[in-house]
Amino acid sequence: MENQITLEDKLNERIKELTCLYKVSSLVRNNNFKNIKSLLKEISASVKEAIRFPEEAFVEIKLDDFSVIDGEKIEDAIFIISAIKTFKNIKGAITVGYAKQKFSENAFLNEEKLLLKKVASEIGDFLERNEINEKEEIAKRQIERAGRLTILGEITAGIAHELNTPLANILGFTELLKERYKEDKIGSEDLEKVINSAIYSREVVKKLMFFSCEMPQQMTSININATIDESISLLKPNFKKKNIDFKIAYSSNEINLKVDGIQLTQVIFNLVINAIYFSPENGKIDITVEEKIKTVEIEISDEGKGIETINSENIFNPFFTSKPVGEGSGLGLSVVHGIIKSHKGTIIHKPNIPKGTIFIVSFPKN
Repeated sequence: MENQITLEDKLNERIKELTCLYKVSSLVRNNNFKNIKSLLKEISASVKEAIRFPEEAFVEIKLDDFSVIDGEKIEDAIFIISAIKTFKNIKGAITVGYAKQKFSENAFLNEEKLLLKKVASEIGDFLERNEINEKEEIAKRQIERAGRLTILGEITAGIAHELNTPLANILGFTELLKERYKEDKIGSEDLEKVINSAIYSREVVKKLMFFSCEMPQQMTSININATIDESISLLKPNFKKKNIDFKIAYSSNEINLKVDGIQLTQVIFNLVINAIYFSPENGKIDITVEEKIKTVEIEISDEGKGIETINSENIFNPFFTSKPVGEGSGLGLSVVHGIIKSHKGTIIHKPNIPKGTIFIVSFPKN
């Protein structure tokens, strides 16, 4: 099947190759990054048509996470291959092959090898743009989210200040009334309920002030290992109740950091309480603390149901909760966010493979 190629054949092959390049460029240029797999299928079909013997060939485009094939893949094949690179790293490859029983290495023209390189380059450029586009989208969402949280912080700070005075009045005057009606058992019990409700409301206000970074801080240099150990020890009954195994790992025996010790305890307490709540019976929670050159990272992973994509950008907003009504105020993570922000740190979350969530808290060392 590999008879001598005539001048007319060569001309026809060049036309096919140029047509292929034009089509591939058009496909790449007009793609909106929505369905990469569909794009690669069209490219592989176009390359197959441009090859000298399309009815005998197969074209495979393989990337890190998936591959597409046009034609029937032949295991015992002769082939030409070109690497697909993004940012100088190999991301995959495009392969064209024939059955070894029917063809020899001479079946491929030098121009076809060049064509494959150009198509691989087009795919690589497209994947680079797609990566840049994804990073820009993530950055845009992060900026928008930071803006929303800043506005929320300002609003909640205002609300907290406005509520503090009337709550103090309610508590003060109710205490006076309780003294006046201490002989009235039913009346005293009712007033005690008012006091407890006011105290609960005051705690909510305090959490709102944490979220908006309005709480005063006592910043001192401490060995955070001891603080974290103490926080976890307070939660041992919670671990035992669900028979959850936990492990704490430190990168060194002493990790010193300038923080508000009480607020760090709140961060650890809230994150671990959440991990316990969402963990299944007999689950496992890992806590790792690593000192790096410029930061200290605390990583808390669980094996729960994970965070749904639709909720991922809202979990740090005050009063947002995925817990059933009555089981959470929706202020735990917003308090954590406020404390970390006031320490100039960051908090992110990601899926824990195969299931669960990982929270990563990073505090700057300076």
